[in-house]
Amino acid sequence: MMLTLTPELVAKAHRHVVDPGPRSGTVYLQDEDYAWWVDHILTGRGQSREFLVFAYGSLIWKPEFAAVEERIAHTYGWHRAFALKITRWRGSPERPGLMLALDRGGACKGIAFRLPEEGLTKALGKLLRREISAKPPSNVPRWIGLETAQGPVRALAFVVDRNAPAYAGSLELGQVADTLATAAGHWGSCAEYLYNTITHLEARGIRDRKLWQLQALVAERLQAEKRA
Repeated sequence: MMLTLTPELVAKAHRHVVDPGPRSGTVYLQDEDYAWWVDHILTGRGQSREFLVFAYGSLIWKPEFAAVEERIAHTYGWHRAFALKITRWRGSPERPGLMLALDRGGACKGIAFRLPEEGLTKALGKLLRREISAKPPSNVPRWIGLETAQGPVRALAFVVDRNAPAYAGSLELGQVADTLATAAGHWGSCAEYLYNTITHLEARGIRDRKLWQLQALVAERLQAEKRA
């Protein structure tokens, strides 16, 4: 089965958007905050002989680290969902977008990346700066359990804080599709984000049923706009 959402349709969602800059009142993490998070994560690692990061969205196709191995992995008790509202990057204050998050409940199939031990602290600091920026973070680093072909492992994941102002909650697929088909920011469109995520999952043999439904709905909306 072929994707309905094509690069041609994705291009229809692109708009030139000027970065609106930080939202008023936002307090950002400083170097000492990132250093605390690095120490906290490494302490929580325990006796694990390998350092794994679980990727379920854009980390799959745009990682901030050089992995030495990747494995297909399942996590139970967490699911992938467009649950974070964004007004920058792939959204704007006038037309907010949505970003994938790892939310409680269900299951998720993604990629476990193994990071090299050499330079791990530096790589982790870079990863944290990519994933979290404001206080308190909407995406919280925590250790979760994964199932892989090589057996059960623990991995670092970024999970959504349901108390964060950016948390969108559980949205209907049609509502999500409306947003993804129209939202864009200075990094690109939400439609492009969806397309990149689903194609990179598919390339690894991972088909997310809801993402597949979403791409068809987004394509439908973009096709209707094209005809108009």
